[in-house]
Amino acid sequence: MRRVPTTLRQSDLPGLTLRHRGKVRDVYDLPDDELLIVATDRLSAFDVVLPDPIPGKGEMLTQLSNFWFDRTRGLMKSHVSRTPLASVLPEGVDKALYARRSVVAKRLKGLPIEAIARGYLIGSGWNDYQASGSVCGIELPAGLRQAEQLPTPIFTPSSKAAVGDHDENIGFDQVVRLIGGELAEKVRVATLAIYRFASEHAASRGVIIADTKLEFGLDEEGELCVMDEMLTPDSSRFWPAEDYAVGSSPPSYDKQYVRDYLEQIGWDKQPPGPSLPADVIEGTAARYAEALQRLADIGID
Repeated sequence: MRRVPTTLRQSDLPGLTLRHRGKVRDVYDLPDDELLIVATDRLSAFDVVLPDPIPGKGEMLTQLSNFWFDRTRGLMKSHVSRTPLASVLPEGVDKALYARRSVVAKRLKGLPIEAIARGYLIGSGWNDYQASGSVCGIELPAGLRQAEQLPTPIFTPSSKAAVGDHDENIGFDQVVRLIGGELAEKVRVATLAIYRFASEHAASRGVIIADTKLEFGLDEEGELCVMDEMLTPDSSRFWPAEDYAVGSSPPSYDKQYVRDYLEQIGWDKQPPGPSLPADVIEGTAARYAEALQRLADIGID
């Protein structure tokens, strides 16, 4: 029997202390310096949480993140804990609702930046390049076109915005001021190493990873760990290789589909966000599902 993906816009876990409700994830305190992270089906675009959930989205994000956390263990420690999920969910909660969208994680000291790797010139990077010939202070060759592959992947960090605020591209020197030179260099090296590794895997599955955003934190021993989510359609641009062409924004498996719709209707990108029509909701869910299938061989059934 085909399993219908669960839908959850906001979690409710009686008996657990809610630490933070983010754009997508709800985070609860657990004993022993651990957290329960629940990926809801909320969708944010242009840093605004939209009113309509995307059914099954949180399940797909969590499964794909867990796939990458496991695959990159040799490159970087992650926040994933060995504590079984079933042991921390409160009694009486519908465990099927939370089983595929939740993860028990080690509590980390999060770094105040978004670590972004770009392999292709698209999005805000393309806008910056058109205006200045550079991205985050990194000079690029003249004459590059939209969606063109860069000579080498680049590290282009951004500020870490609160809900309702906008992330802003920052230069590496600003990262150094925020977290120190040694740690900034570790984050840059780790971000590019993870991006290269993931890009090679994705290419073997007919998917281009144009760019991706990672988050990092420090564990109790001061070691750098990757956290939150990893290489999902919410944090990355995934392009089907068969449809890729330089000079225009390629079709994607990520929420660019929603961004394009919002641009089309002329939304001013200020809250509250507009409701999405059924075909955009269904189309977005289908794109997330295809990304999960192609990259990780995980179906939604």
